[in-house]
Amino acid sequence: MTNLEAVATERVCTPAPAPAGEGLPPGTEVLEPRDVPLGGVRAMSVRRTLPQRARSFVGAWCFLDHYGPDDVALTGGMQVPPHPHTGLQTVSWLFSGEIEHRDSLGTHCLVRPGELNLMTAGHGISHSEDSTPATTVLHGVQLWTVLPERDRDVAPAFQHHVPPVTPVAGGEVRVFLGSLAGETSPVPTFSPLVGAEVRLRPGATWTVEVDPSFEHAVLVDAGSLTVDGVPAPRDHLLYRAPGTTSLTLYAAPDGDGLRVLLIGGLPLGEQVVMWWNFIGRDHDEVVAARTQWQAEIADGSAPAPRFGRVARHPHPPLPAPVIPGARLHPRA
Repeated sequence: MTNLEAVATERVCTPAPAPAGEGLPPGTEVLEPRDVPLGGVRAMSVRRTLPQRARSFVGAWCFLDHYGPDDVALTGGMQVPPHPHTGLQTVSWLFSGEIEHRDSLGTHCLVRPGELNLMTAGHGISHSEDSTPATTVLHGVQLWTVLPERDRDVAPAFQHHVPPVTPVAGGEVRVFLGSLAGETSPVPTFSPLVGAEVRLRPGATWTVEVDPSFEHAVLVDAGSLTVDGVPAPRDHLLYRAPGTTSLTLYAAPDGDGLRVLLIGGLPLGEQVVMWWNFIGRDHDEVVAARTQWQAEIADGSAPAPRFGRVARHPHPPLPAPVIPGARLHPRA
């Protein structure tokens, strides 16, 4: 999924310390979502918890949009024409609905609830994402991970994976990246990561061992959650700094139970520049990627050596927004 904001803001993302929030234990933060409309009046709106001023990363996770449940008869669903990416991996994960993915590698794949689509952009790729006619309610998350410096120009790739459902105390887990609760995903990543959907029944408590070298975060999709006694409101991201050896999740006894997304990873330790759908290491690199994309889509018959072309999509590629006029400098 692309960042469809009409005026894209260039952002320096840097590793950040993990101060305690007001009234929170050391190394704990509760990050509020920001509502972001994607497109016009009849368009999706997402709740974005990464990146934000307080925190750019959780491990290599650098972007998290949470959307739905949306009635596609009202919103039009997800209709994202071909667009580019560099320097990252996209992770698509659905709770309801169905999305059709096409990319410039020739991939044509459907993603459904409980299934992972992982696209590696590397040096450059273009893709499209569209909810299918069979979709009535669209609900899910879109995440990006930064490719570390040594791997950021790798060849583009695509993986589709259906993780098994793993029973745990009081519920179940689907581990789509990394290792958790005795399950390991076979999908390769370029830095140590974990990603899983966790469902708990009302009143259930589940304690899971986690890698103490990782930082972790839990996004609440449905239900009422506390993590190690700290309340995490719905749609918020509760962050835990490295040093944690276990997480205890408690689902409130009322309601229909709990559904959360658990992510984590080894702190990236690198600075990147994010603008629109590009991740680079400086302003000039992002400008060069935009210039190349605009050149490739200017003439549909010309070669597209970096980003390629998405075949058989009914709409033309998305042009990039205007690049900021001033060079970006890191904030103190």
